[in-house]
Amino acid sequence: MRILFISFLTSLWLFALPSEINHLIAKSGISKRDISIYIKEAGTKGKVIASLNANKARTPASVIKVLTIYASVLKLGFEYRWQTAFYTTGRVKNGVLYGDLIIKGFGDPTLNERDLDEIVSQVQAKGIRKITGNIVVDRSYFKVGNTNSSGFDKHPYSPYNAMPDAMMFNERVSSICIVPKEHEVYKQNRDNGYIIVNHLEHVNKPCKGRYSWPRVKIEKSEVVPRVILDGKISTRCKKRTICKVLTKPYSSFYYAFKERLEDEGILVQGSMKLYRVPKGAKRLFVHYSESLEKIISKTAKKSNNLYARHLLLLLGAKVYGAPATLQKGRGAVRKILSSKGALGRGVLRIDNGCGLSRKARLNARLLAKVLDHAYNRYGQRWMNILSIAGIDGTIKRRFRGTVVRNRAWMKTGTLRRVKNIAGYVKNRAGKRYTVVILVNSTKAKYRGAKLQNEIIKWLVKGKTKPSPKAKQKRKISLKTQKASKYYYVQLGSFRVKPGKTYTNKIRRLGLPCKIVKHKVYKVLIGPYRKETTVRKVLKKVKAKLNRSAFVSKI
Repeated sequence: MRILFISFLTSLWLFALPSEINHLIAKSGISKRDISIYIKEAGTKGKVIASLNANKARTPASVIKVLTIYASVLKLGFEYRWQTAFYTTGRVKNGVLYGDLIIKGFGDPTLNERDLDEIVSQVQAKGIRKITGNIVVDRSYFKVGNTNSSGFDKHPYSPYNAMPDAMMFNERVSSICIVPKEHEVYKQNRDNGYIIVNHLEHVNKPCKGRYSWPRVKIEKSEVVPRVILDGKISTRCKKRTICKVLTKPYSSFYYAFKERLEDEGILVQGSMKLYRVPKGAKRLFVHYSESLEKIISKTAKKSNNLYARHLLLLLGAKVYGAPATLQKGRGAVRKILSSKGALGRGVLRIDNGCGLSRKARLNARLLAKVLDHAYNRYGQRWMNILSIAGIDGTIKRRFRGTVVRNRAWMKTGTLRRVKNIAGYVKNRAGKRYTVVILVNSTKAKYRGAKLQNEIIKWLVKGKTKPSPKAKQKRKISLKTQKASKYYYVQLGSFRVKPGKTYTNKIRRLGLPCKIVKHKVYKVLIGPYRKETTVRKVLKKVKAKLNRSAFVSKI
């Protein structure tokens, strides 16, 4: 009995809160029962510095994106790229495609208007000048229904409420541009999926208050939604862009794609159809997204809900097979993290993987274990995916001009009565900590954020130095990162060897290119010895040829 009592006292001492944190909590006025804190030296073997309600399940909000993002890295790797595949069942003769052009979406959440230039170039490279059939869209890779908005709150048309689709386009957002000076209102992208009703009154008043933005009302009683612009707007105001979730992404893609084809003189005689790629269809080419590393960086830094939803679904399809479903996605995240030893104990409800949910649950210790595993495995490369204090993302303004600037890499999560933050903090002496602070309280919005800020500042001001082993590990990983061979810019991959029209376009820019075959044909620009050189070439290639181009090592 005495041994048990001593063990209990020891555990209390080991996980007691430092007096400074106790003082900050008391000062905040938030009850301790509404706060979970888990702070430890970064890495799986680091010692615990502070612990409070670390095993209590909380509403995570967007910090749950850490699990979705990290599972995608473990399963797919940083260099993974989403595909959008183009097929036909017809044949091309004398510049005419006799048949349908079929597009299968695999859930690329980044596909947008800017990608159409490269896609249309690929169509031209196949010698197609006319399409006698339809433009067919296959969105069967995701089984997600037809709902536009999650309807999570009273702002159903806001972009953060956008629902996923295998044939995503422009993040499901319709953009309406208003130029008050010119009395002009127009759609940013051609889309017949909605109608603008302009009742704006232009006035010569200062661009302030009720004269600075129009009133927006959306009517969905008709088959085609109507966006009604009303009120008075000052002609002194600059261009205004209103972004709303209104239409089906595959429909928006069709209208924009068809228009771009016709701009390039490629006539489409048919219309849009929805069905699966038929058996025996011939693949023409594949459009690739940017690297997963860039996509998850935006997911974390900007807390992009749609990207996180797509990651969850993609993992479901990769682990359990298509079509992807929410249930498969949840199971996949759990399975991937568990199989790598990255998942701790406790209640875990992933729900949609993005945190826009009141059903999702996790505890601070479980989240810290995932963060530690990622830190051990990928170090600074992983940390830089998160928002950097005072530099970018959701904590750019929050820590600007403070001692924390450039010393914290965090993921935030905010809902009504929820204010969470988790990630890594480096003190002035270079010591790194894994930090999780979850506040689920009616006082969370302002007091919770202030408490988190003060705890993080206290950590940064600490003088504890990193151990020699930790320094040595970082040096070794840096050396490993520097090792490289030749660099190339990869422009694209093709099942059929690209013709001279395609390669001549590259050479006209003064760029050396070659085509190599390994399962598919790859168009490479290079070689280059220095990464700095290939990065400059990449910028040029993205601007002139293909926004989805990327650097590869051979």
